[in-house]
Amino acid sequence: MRGRIYLEPPTMRKKRLLDRKVLLKSDSPTGDVLLDETLKHIKATEPTETVQTWIELLTGETWNPFKLQYQLRNVRERIAKNLVEKGILTTEKQNFLLFDMTTHPVTNTTEKQRLVRKLQDSVLERWVNDPQRMDRRTLALLVLAHSSDVLENVFSCLTDDKYDVAMNRTKDLVELDPEIEGTKHIATEMIWAVLAAFNRS
Repeated sequence: MRGRIYLEPPTMRKKRLLDRKVLLKSDSPTGDVLLDETLKHIKATEPTETVQTWIELLTGETWNPFKLQYQLRNVRERIAKNLVEKGILTTEKQNFLLFDMTTHPVTNTTEKQRLVRKLQDSVLERWVNDPQRMDRRTLALLVLAHSSDVLENVFSCLTDDKYDVAMNRTKDLVELDPEIEGTKHIATEMIWAVLAAFNRS
């Protein structure tokens, strides 16, 4: 979204989105600590890696001992801390039997409702029926919400009719072939590559 990375151009041997490597376009700082650390890792990685591998590395989902230096540490905690600093979440300690556990409930319900409304509108009032005409951030948000399995919660407050329409449109969108959609517009191919990676795992 910030124009710092892109997928290598397709070749005869590497046509599929998941076979192509993530390349650095610019390592200029984004202003976000996690994103800047990620750019540093992408720049330092030799040979370059695929979208699937970067998702595994950046989420800590890989146990490859040769790639440990590229893993981001404590990603969930750092994201939660960032959201606490922005006033969206708060930090609480909860006691579960013998253990104290840190939780991060939502405090800024206005921001949460804004995102929920944006997702609902994108598949109802502002539905374009063509992912290439959809706002890139909205498309990315829908892909991530689907992959995180939170769309049912997002649509749960809708009437039954609207819920069915929203779920069916989202299902139609995420069941499109990422390989085909990724070739239609270079600006969205990374989003489709991420969806292909999530569909694979």
